[in-house]
Amino acid sequence: MKISALILISILLFAAVPADSSSLTSWKTDSSDMLRSIQNNSEPPARLTPVHELVPLSKDEGIIRRVKLPEGLKAAALTFDMCELDTSTTGCDMDVINFLRDRRIKATLFMGGKWMRTHSKRVKQIMTEGELFEIGNHNWSHGNCALLSPEGLKAQILWTQAEYELLRQESGVNDIPEVPELFRLPYGRNNKNSLKIIASLGMRVIQWDVAAEAGDNSNPKRAESSAKKVAAMTKPGSILLFHANLVPKGTVNLLREAVNILEAEGYEFVKVSELLRMGEAETVRDGYFSRPGDNYPLDKKFGIDGTGRRTRFTGKPQK
Repeated sequence: MKISALILISILLFAAVPADSSSLTSWKTDSSDMLRSIQNNSEPPARLTPVHELVPLSKDEGIIRRVKLPEGLKAAALTFDMCELDTSTTGCDMDVINFLRDRRIKATLFMGGKWMRTHSKRVKQIMTEGELFEIGNHNWSHGNCALLSPEGLKAQILWTQAEYELLRQESGVNDIPEVPELFRLPYGRNNKNSLKIIASLGMRVIQWDVAAEAGDNSNPKRAESSAKKVAAMTKPGSILLFHANLVPKGTVNLLREAVNILEAEGYEFVKVSELLRMGEAETVRDGYFSRPGDNYPLDKKFGIDGTGRRTRFTGKPQK
């Protein structure tokens, strides 16, 4: 009887361990993850266009802000922007990434191509967690899609696709998409022409209906208060916007509190691609944060076309 009991306990303990037990090990933060710790590199990627090209969409469907789900489904998508300008670098918020990994929470990470190159080690690690994370395109250096020239916009998108493709090859991971299929507008900005260009490159534009962050959440009490507001704004089919590049600060505090509240309310977190398959996309024609027009002031804040540059980004070598 004692031997049988020991065998039974052993079986139960073995079954309780995930097949990929390495996923329980946190990726330790190092100096290269810190904000602006890596020297800026404004050169183009190793190749300017991806080998794999997506099939153009049959139509420009607009900007997806949320998904209308069938009655009774309580699912939402957590999304994180990871980006930097042409003129500077940012960081990689490993507290956010490790929280998601430790809790086995699915998320969609919209990465800028230049940011991918700056933090290539982290991108390749994230690619090994394809069950949890999907990667979307967030332009090369956060170019504003309402201000970029058609040539500049195409270069911002294609350079990012190419960088992803190179890192995917280096990672040795084959069970993730060959290139990103989802796109997020930097600053949430667009115009009619930019939507047509993005559709012609085969990507769907993903916005959000819950802009979660509203400043620094380093203070736990502020994070708790902010999380309650985030949870109140979240509805079945919501797409939530966070950042994981250490801008703004304290995101993990807000994220943890918001997730705890929403899980207690019965929400399941899924990737954006999964959410889109669960219901009907709700779209708008002009992107914004919380209300139409609230992002227009950003047009003048980050360089001539959102990349931090004083001269236009064209996708051609600078003179």
